[in-house]
Amino acid sequence: MAEAGVLELYELHYSDLLLLSSTSPVPEEGEERAEKIKKTIMETLGPTGPGLLSITGVPKASILRQRLLPLASKLALLDHDRRKHILKEHNLGSDVPLKNPDRNVSSFAMQLKYAQALESAPGKTNNGARSNSNLESAHLDDNDDEVTDSPEDEFANLSDIFRELGYCMMELGLRVAQICDMAIGGQELERSLLESGTAKGRLIHYHSSLDNLLIKASGRRKGSTKKQAYCEKNQVLLSRSELKQSERCNLVANVNEIGSSGNQGNLWQQWHYDYGIFTVLTAPMFLMPSQLSENTATDQFPVLCDQDCPFPTGHSYLRIFDANANDVLMVKTSSESFIIQVGESADILSRGKLRSTLHCVCRPPNLENISRETFVVFLQPAWSKTFSISDYNVHHSMLGRHSSNGENGLTELDFNEVAREIHKIVPPLSSRLKDGMTFAEFSRETTKQYYGGSGLQSNS
Repeated sequence: MAEAGVLELYELHYSDLLLLSSTSPVPEEGEERAEKIKKTIMETLGPTGPGLLSITGVPKASILRQRLLPLASKLALLDHDRRKHILKEHNLGSDVPLKNPDRNVSSFAMQLKYAQALESAPGKTNNGARSNSNLESAHLDDNDDEVTDSPEDEFANLSDIFRELGYCMMELGLRVAQICDMAIGGQELERSLLESGTAKGRLIHYHSSLDNLLIKASGRRKGSTKKQAYCEKNQVLLSRSELKQSERCNLVANVNEIGSSGNQGNLWQQWHYDYGIFTVLTAPMFLMPSQLSENTATDQFPVLCDQDCPFPTGHSYLRIFDANANDVLMVKTSSESFIIQVGESADILSRGKLRSTLHCVCRPPNLENISRETFVVFLQPAWSKTFSISDYNVHHSMLGRHSSNGENGLTELDFNEVAREIHKIVPPLSSRLKDGMTFAEFSRETTKQYYGGSGLQSNS
């Protein structure tokens, strides 16, 4: 079995993002450097690149990430009724069945309005679009540095932090769209984003094995006797106590089993394309339980006290299929960065000058008590946006050219096996997109073919 290769993302600094997306001319002495960066961005996001890059140096991003991401785990493990109350209070919904005790993922979503994101910036153009100057800390409060640890207050600012980080990420996506538009010609990407009116933010918790044990035991306990409840509690406590001390935060340990590149059996999220324009992601946070406590006053079920730990083996566990390298690659990025990933709508609207990213999220092997937290903002066209594909090659292959020398980690035999396995669960774009379709129709057809009653991942 071949190990997955590693992709170290191209890093674009926030100051360069501001410079390149500005309508003001670049100073003469910096023109050559600016053109090189623009060229690299388009190569990275285009047909010859992996279709994603990272942005570093975003002001206050680290603080907002540290505040928001741990709340994903806390929300996922709350009693259902209390969680329902908190979500309603903060105008959050969910697009996964939170009553399902066997779920691998818990997700908490909110629609984020461009009008509010743009209004929070210090400067605007006449048509309400974001000005391209002096935006370095549009949404961030310099006096808001301390994180409260009070259990009573842990969700008090949930919606505010959600929006603040979401607006920041919407700005990043808009600015990347502006740079791509300049290279492609026209303003198709930026205009399509602004016309949509909203982006979708999702706070995501990828469950550890211990999370699922707690959730199932908690559900059983509602109808159990005190004796049964006591036994179930202690079973969970025992499973927690069996964790090796060295496992708790020494996550850079010898984990040599990144796994077969095509293995579908140990994934938090199956292989798929995002069908919007850009997906903007925080670098993930990995949590390891450091304490299991019981609130004896209220007789609540034991709760996990998690601690942030380094990326296992230094990777994000976001995995992509790179058709040019003919390889499955594990994405490596810094914890302070954001990832910008190309979706299928950008591929279509750019006539193939940008290339969407086939990806999945995998579990770290041999570290089953780790959970993964992330925050994602999906930037999409308006639902009424019509796609014209008369001059777009809808049949371009996700599988690329075959490799025969194994230089990128896969032999031709390995590659063919991987390609076949992925092809079985990823419906081709040509089967989901027809000329004249609206984005709403494309979205419905894509969801149906992935997850519908007879969808390729309906049982995943």
